[in-house]
Amino acid sequence: MPNHPSGVCIAVDAMGGDFGPEVVVKGAIEASQATGISLLLVGREEEIHKELAKYKTDKLPIQVVNASQVVGMTDKPSDVLRRKKDSSIHVACRLVKEGQAHGVVSAGNSGAILACGMFVLGRIKGVERPALATILPTEKNPLVFLDVGGNMDCKPYHLVQFGVMAEVLAKDLLGIPNPKVGLLSIGEEEGKGNILAKEAYKLFKLSSMNFVGNAEGRDLFTGNFDVIVCDGFVGNAVLKVSEGVAKSISSILKAEIRKSLLFRFGCLLALPVFRRLAKRLDYAEYGGAHLLGLNGTAIVCHGASNVRAIRIAIEKAAEFVASQANEHLVKGLKANKELAQFGKRAKA
Repeated sequence: MPNHPSGVCIAVDAMGGDFGPEVVVKGAIEASQATGISLLLVGREEEIHKELAKYKTDKLPIQVVNASQVVGMTDKPSDVLRRKKDSSIHVACRLVKEGQAHGVVSAGNSGAILACGMFVLGRIKGVERPALATILPTEKNPLVFLDVGGNMDCKPYHLVQFGVMAEVLAKDLLGIPNPKVGLLSIGEEEGKGNILAKEAYKLFKLSSMNFVGNAEGRDLFTGNFDVIVCDGFVGNAVLKVSEGVAKSISSILKAEIRKSLLFRFGCLLALPVFRRLAKRLDYAEYGGAHLLGLNGTAIVCHGASNVRAIRIAIEKAAEFVASQANEHLVKGLKANKELAQFGKRAKA
């Protein structure tokens, strides 16, 4: 993976997330201390400076950019675009658009981030729909899974473009030279699935990707695929089910351990294993979801992101910039340009 050059600058929405500047600023400071990344902390100046004053930041390449408005979690994306142009999310995206920063990181309203990404940064030429890609832990290597909520309704050729973008992410950030790409469906055989899956399968077979066929839901965590593609409606549902299952298993396990002294003793012996497992399954390990297909780098963090998650998200944004992933993405789209045109003529 690439190192973080000091020339990379990331705009950080300091007002985003459930915990606001307190967590975001600390995570940003840790990222800058560890890697030398230049940061623009965007939001209400007084609140940001109050948090910065708690730490020694004089020698760090951190600047504060004032933004008077804050986007709430209930604000509609359209309202943010029209009425909150001086919000931290909007201003952070504008800094990237104007070339003052290379990427943006936010733990704020995901709908607002998607809207500002689309209409402030704009799409890469040839990209029909930007998509949200997350990285999931598996039994083997991490997996790129998309779309996890960016597009509720998709055409077959949209899924192919998602695959091209995810393939670049797997190569440039995960270091996988020839990612195995799968299409999420209800069976591994060709011809399984709804109309969208069947038509998309045909296009994937014609693409330049290393397409290995359909992936079933159980394949998400086996490590047999490096990339799994689906539409945003299915992807978001799958992601939230996975989060729910993980939390339920954790709660059940804790309840069972409390029932017996023997179980508690056994838990103490297995504590190192549990800690390693918790680290592998922790969403903070991967920072946030990448909004792929924009003229710039954008990472959307979980609203409940802690300091570590913010730090890692900033570092991942810098890695994405340094790896020239967007340039590679453009090449991948060009290689499949004719396929996309063919897909537009296909019925969905």
